[in-house]
Amino acid sequence: MITLDLLVIKCYNEFMATPLPHSQTNTPSVPPPLTPEQIAARKAQERQTRTVIITISVIAVVVLALLVTAIYFLLRPETPADVVGRIRDVFIIVVGLETLIIGVALVILLIQLASLINLLQNEVRPILQATNETINTLRGTTEFLGENLVEPVIKLNSYLASIQRVLELMGLKHK
Repeated sequence: MITLDLLVIKCYNEFMATPLPHSQTNTPSVPPPLTPEQIAARKAQERQTRTVIITISVIAVVVLALLVTAIYFLLRPETPADVVGRIRDVFIIVVGLETLIIGVALVILLIQLASLINLLQNEVRPILQATNETINTLRGTTEFLGENLVEPVIKLNSYLASIQRVLELMGLKHK
């Protein structure tokens, strides 16, 4: 029972008696349609992203072609040994830089993983808690309906069936 200003309200579920926090009462609003300026900005951003991807792809193809050409000239027998040594040293430096880049990529990956864990803890867990509260509310509702609606109807039906049977036995009502 909850009393509010001399009013007594029977509450069949404690979750229904507690008001939701302000953040849970707001329904998500539909975003407004984009303005022409926003559409143009989005298209410009997509165009810039596409340009960056194409540029990186072209650079990768050029570097690959240079590597293949360098390997071809290094494998020729008339290439002097001191040139091969210098190129070997350059490749060692390139491999070192690649290792550095891979290390940076792993650090970025770890940061993203930490961000995902934070998202799961701070966003998904409250959603699961709200879902549990909803399930508890449904349990309370079904329990309330079972006790206050279904049981009286069953009792009424049993009383009516017994009265009908008594009337049948007394001969006042035919089967």
